[in-house]
Amino acid sequence: MELSVLSSCLIFAVLSLVLPDATFCKTLKRDVKALNEIKASLGWRVVYSWVGDDPCGEGNLPPWSGVTCSTQGDYRVVTELEVYAVSIVGPFPTAVTNLLDLTRLDLHNNKLTGPIPSQIGRLKHLKILNLRWNKLQDVIPPEIGELKSLTHLYLSFNNFKGEIPAELANLPELRYLYLQENRLSGRIPAGLCSLPNLQHLDVGNNHIVGTLRELTRNEGCFPALRNFYLNNNYLTGGIPSQLANITNLEILYLSYNKMSGAIPPELAHIPRLTFLYLDHNQFSGRIPNDFYKHPFLKEMYIEGNSFRPGVKPIGVHRVLELSDTEFLF
Repeated sequence: MELSVLSSCLIFAVLSLVLPDATFCKTLKRDVKALNEIKASLGWRVVYSWVGDDPCGEGNLPPWSGVTCSTQGDYRVVTELEVYAVSIVGPFPTAVTNLLDLTRLDLHNNKLTGPIPSQIGRLKHLKILNLRWNKLQDVIPPEIGELKSLTHLYLSFNNFKGEIPAELANLPELRYLYLQENRLSGRIPAGLCSLPNLQHLDVGNNHIVGTLRELTRNEGCFPALRNFYLNNNYLTGGIPSQLANITNLEILYLSYNKMSGAIPPELAHIPRLTFLYLDHNQFSGRIPNDFYKHPFLKEMYIEGNSFRPGVKPIGVHRVLELSDTEFLF
């Protein structure tokens, strides 16, 4: 291979082995400027470990803690930013949206306030966005639907309000969607049903209304879904028999809604159904015998309903721990 086709970064890396004083390739000025703006806005808990002006490291200085860089052509760019559980206080740092090569942004378990800026839609390479356990407010920006590479979206345990953006249905790679413990209202967008890779959907502990029938009426709905958390909302109506078409379902959590009617026997034919939470609704009638013969069903909670006398639960009722639902990746 001709030397001329090698990037200057690679040349510098080779030279550094024989010439210790050789200069490494530079970090893209855009990223240096953005990270230094973020540094200026953060508290001492982060800043004290961010030494030097180059977040990717310079001379004998290592990269800043929580910053991951990679080489693209003649420059280094910031690809991951993880600054969590350090009590960051204040608004979401808008300068983050200038880090256009980010694939992972993790600011969870801080004290961020205010809205997520609409400029978040600029981060086209983002795969993981983790903002849970903050105090973020306002609506979830629809621009998140522009992040076509996104696989993990964690917005739980904040103060978001308004409806779940229909634009989230435009995320073909999305696998994990955590929206629980907010103040979200309205209906779950029907388009989420068509996401081909969605495995975990949690909208528990919000103010969601509507019915399961209107959400699952389309053929081929939720083809990859394994965990479906709808608990502690205001859902009404019955459990539709077509829910049994979600054949990968393992956890169905419907507790503390206003649902009613009989439990369809088709639900017992979901092959790997393991946890079924029906408690504290207005269900009635009998539980079909096939549920008690299901080879995988470990727990079925039924209290707080109007089932006929003699209907029995499966397993011992326990409170789900956060580790069961919140920390899966």
